[in-house]
Amino acid sequence: MSDSAKPTLLLVDGHSLAFRAFYALPVDSFVTRDGQHTNAIHGFLSMLLLLLQKERPTHLAVAFDISRYSFRTREYADYKGTRGETPPEFMGQVPLLEEALAAMNIRTLSKEDYEADDILATLATRGKDAGYNVLVVSGDRDTIQLVDDDITLLYPNARGVSELKRYDRDAVVERYGVEPHQYPEIAALVGETSDNLPGIDKVGEKTAVKWINQYGSLENLLASADEIKGVVGQNLRDQRDRAERNRRLNRLVRDVELPLGPDDLARAPINPAAVRAVFDRLQFRTLLERVLKLASEEGVTDAVAPIAPVDDAPGIPPTPVVRTMVDEELALWLDRASAGGTTPLGLQLEFGPSGLAGFGIATQDDSVYVPWAPGRPDYAALERWLASASPKAMHASKRQYKALDAVGLALNGIMYDTMIAAWLLRPSFKHDDLATLVYDHLGETLPEGDPNQLLPEQEGVSPATEAWYILRLVDAIADRLDDGSTRVAREIELPLVPVLGRMELTGVSVDRDGLRALGSSLSASAADHASSAFDVIGREINLGSPKQLQQLLFEELGMPKTRATKTGYSTDAASLADLQEKAPHPFLGLLLQHRDVTKLNQIVETLEKSIADDGRIHTTYDQTGTSTGRISSNDPNLQNIPVKTEVGRRIRSAFTYGEGFESLLTADYSQIEMRIMAHLSGDPGLIEAFNEGEDLHRFVGARIFGVSPEDVTPTMRTKVKAMSYGLAYGLSAFGLSKQLRIETAEAKQLMTDYFVRFGAVRDYLRNVVEQARVDGYTETIFGRRRPFPDLHSPNRVLRENAERAALNSPIQGSAADIMKIAMLGIDSDLNEQQLSSRMLLQVHDELIFEVAPGELETLTEIVRTRMGSAAQLSVPLDVQVGTGTDWDAAAH
Repeated sequence: MSDSAKPTLLLVDGHSLAFRAFYALPVDSFVTRDGQHTNAIHGFLSMLLLLLQKERPTHLAVAFDISRYSFRTREYADYKGTRGETPPEFMGQVPLLEEALAAMNIRTLSKEDYEADDILATLATRGKDAGYNVLVVSGDRDTIQLVDDDITLLYPNARGVSELKRYDRDAVVERYGVEPHQYPEIAALVGETSDNLPGIDKVGEKTAVKWINQYGSLENLLASADEIKGVVGQNLRDQRDRAERNRRLNRLVRDVELPLGPDDLARAPINPAAVRAVFDRLQFRTLLERVLKLASEEGVTDAVAPIAPVDDAPGIPPTPVVRTMVDEELALWLDRASAGGTTPLGLQLEFGPSGLAGFGIATQDDSVYVPWAPGRPDYAALERWLASASPKAMHASKRQYKALDAVGLALNGIMYDTMIAAWLLRPSFKHDDLATLVYDHLGETLPEGDPNQLLPEQEGVSPATEAWYILRLVDAIADRLDDGSTRVAREIELPLVPVLGRMELTGVSVDRDGLRALGSSLSASAADHASSAFDVIGREINLGSPKQLQQLLFEELGMPKTRATKTGYSTDAASLADLQEKAPHPFLGLLLQHRDVTKLNQIVETLEKSIADDGRIHTTYDQTGTSTGRISSNDPNLQNIPVKTEVGRRIRSAFTYGEGFESLLTADYSQIEMRIMAHLSGDPGLIEAFNEGEDLHRFVGARIFGVSPEDVTPTMRTKVKAMSYGLAYGLSAFGLSKQLRIETAEAKQLMTDYFVRFGAVRDYLRNVVEQARVDGYTETIFGRRRPFPDLHSPNRVLRENAERAALNSPIQGSAADIMKIAMLGIDSDLNEQQLSSRMLLQVHDELIFEVAPGELETLTEIVRTRMGSAAQLSVPLDVQVGTGTDWDAAAH
């Protein structure tokens, strides 16, 4: 997709820009008749309107800090400690700014314990990965580290926020002499006065830049500190802890849990009525005209009726008064409230600085708060109810399941999870926080304390009230869920919550020394590749600098031009691989090898840092992290470990069994997506291949190329395999030609020959999209729906993206359902037979188990049976099982 065709995501640092606007405009010139200062609001909105008119973003969000305190101040109490008190004239302007932005239908976000920059980093990273052009607007230099080919920083100049300097990758390199991702390492050495982070004495920017360019990274520099001569060298050795601490603190978090993702930030029409109300109070006559003009340009002519406040909204039941209960009173209330055992009670946990602080429990018309103090005997009734099958409605139940486990409490009876239900209703959206669901599905605002006030005039609601809102959400969302999705929730997703929770708590044993040795080997290999590359060209360059690579490849070496970008000709991996294919050069080969090794080393470093005190890695499974239903893995991501490379196998060999167990067992579905394709299409050729147990790609290749199966060459088989899987993902003839490095005409003929012999596949793929256009959604074998409103979009890019996604959604979604059903069956059998063996990991179509002594045969039988019978298809589900001392050795 060309850059011009990509949607644009504009992300703004609210506090940073508001502060700059405050100091750029005279305070006394912007005061309402009530004495409220508004210069920061006026300056910010003026800047934003200019950006909207110039950049025309399709998606937009503004992030705000909640306070000065975050996880960084916990590590370093003096972080930002030199910043003075907030000017009294600035106080109160941020809430009004947020109110103005809400009237303009602009999303705002903040996150307890994180800074606005972390929110920007998370959204920018997710936006880039989702195919957006990302613009980050911030006056904090830490955001320089976000800049790359798809993320541009707009940085205000010294005169305020009216002029913004555009920092793409080349501009950063030109200004600072290092790649954007290296800028924080320069700052770590030099220090940041604004953040009260002292650097290494007598080390200025020039010295820091020279060091980082010479050694490649701060880590390498510190490892070679003994080589640095003179006073600065001694200072570096004596004060290295400063640099290490600074680098930890200035590293932006890119995976903050947020209620909204990039797709949720689409520009919504401005609400003229709400804008008039807010801007009249602020006395922004000229700004009001500009906003209404922008609204008119965007096609908004009539006022949009705002949602009525909760107190005035008709039909909203009164919020029950929260009562605090313990002991016999609580036991009696729980008995009465849960009598009958069919109607769920709402349950919400409360957390404080020391962990679990209390419980909120609610019925449709009553709510109870239970303060938590472990070890007291008067909690017996609560513990019994939590562990019982008595139905419970919760939000984000897996997190709470794990939190209860941490204090020794069991949780059963999860009948409803509003986060999972909302995701099933709108799988392309992610609603992690309860307030967003309340707003979206009930049209109400969950009362929350003002995060900008040390002593909020309005406190946040009790967890008991949140539990009451959860019950109301149950009714609101259940009415909108179709029968199939309701069945998926009841029979697959909700029973899976405790299974995934136990897997996360168990983790997997890892050989720390093995990973460390592999990391050292990869670092040395990367250095060797770099050295060899420099020998080829006779000098050293920054292998991560597109500008330097562009100059070397296209000017000095005169190589053919790759695709054009805003900053020159592309030097990304795909472009350079194509270039190496067309015009081989020793330097290019070494550069690509260096990149591959560096990427693998980053995976190894991440895994090593993720090993917990128990010697195990505890990944987090995101049950609602994909639109298809596939489970994703985070912190760390175990699904990005290469499977078929030597290094990938060495990484997997570091995953082993723990004390008290004898081996690992792996079980993998073979070609599950193609088997589902055969089932859904009903193609007799594919069904015959699978039912006869033949090599699918050799079978298909024989029919396409008109030869006997034994005469299908490896090249033929590779072409057929790429096409078979590619067709299910909407791969075009051009895409197939690029993937196989063949002429487009040959790829087109290959596809034609395929469809001649497997016509039912062609008919099925055509029908999937057309039926989705009629229905508005696709559906898996088990009834999981995925809506596709963009199939009717006038935007060609959005429409074609929706068509490709709709093509594969039933296949991927069915594969996800099958895996989950298998996991549920295996978990049930392990518990019923009281086995000690444990299910550890789920990665793509593979499950990994820890085998207890003497249980291998029984476990193998359970796994084969449950995985093989998870769905009744017209072709068999083939399950491959292997055992070994580690993940790689257990491969099959």
